[in-house]
Amino acid sequence: MAFLHEALRYHGTDGLLAGVLPYVREGLQRQEPVRVAAREQTLAPLREALGEDATRVELIEIDRNPARIIPFWREYVEAHRGPVRGVGEPIYPGRGPDELVECQLHESLLNVAFEEDFALLCPYDAGGLSEDVLHEACRSHPIVDGAPSPHYRDEPLPLAPLPPPPTGSRVLGFDLESLSEVRQLVRDAGGEPDFVLAVDEVAINSVQHGGGRGIVRLWREDDALVCDVRDQGIIRDPFAGRTRPDVDAFGGRGLWIANQVCELVQIRPGAVRVRAGLQRR
Repeated sequence: MAFLHEALRYHGTDGLLAGVLPYVREGLQRQEPVRVAAREQTLAPLREALGEDATRVELIEIDRNPARIIPFWREYVEAHRGPVRGVGEPIYPGRGPDELVECQLHESLLNVAFEEDFALLCPYDAGGLSEDVLHEACRSHPIVDGAPSPHYRDEPLPLAPLPPPPTGSRVLGFDLESLSEVRQLVRDAGGEPDFVLAVDEVAINSVQHGGGRGIVRLWREDDALVCDVRDQGIIRDPFAGRTRPDVDAFGGRGLWIANQVCELVQIRPGAVRVRAGLQRR
């Protein structure tokens, strides 16, 4: 058995439990490790319905940054021998447009990320998500609602272009000698130390792999700080930033670090955009 990736379109709590609970119990009956990664709104009724069996299931709140989810499942699969089972809810009502794009990319990448004996069920709240999002689920999952999806696409989702930075963004050109100016720009805009680190790592990547220089644009968006870094490089690996670097490896940590400390990282040819919430003072 290879990787099995299913989507479940459900309506309401009853529909959620009708689809997910038998799937989880089947895994427990087969003595398979079972992990559920979802929003608390999904975890709570499942926890209650499982009763005492809830102690046999890993129930974990899903990560906000979708690029952290594949390594999350990778560590889980590699920690166990034999079949493993998971429930993952990366897409749910309330995700912003940029988050949805990256979550949909994540769902399509899952199909080429795993070859192990790993079954993953992805619940979709059909009452709260748009028809476009539900249709995309049919394209990124070979099985939907227990049947083969005629819309399934077996290659990763094409990268959607990033929206242009807003007028009035702070703009700074940089090279190796002016990386400190990039860090100061982010600090002056209210960036927390982790976000300064993330932008610095992305800018260093531009210097090392993107032609030696780049342009950074910085702006506030609602309660978040967003930084767009452009250069002449092209990142071809769709798993860049989604694979934990080897301890002994030289380099290759910049995008990984950015993903660990940011709410959202968007990687496109010649561009990396990072986002982090601003602390209220």
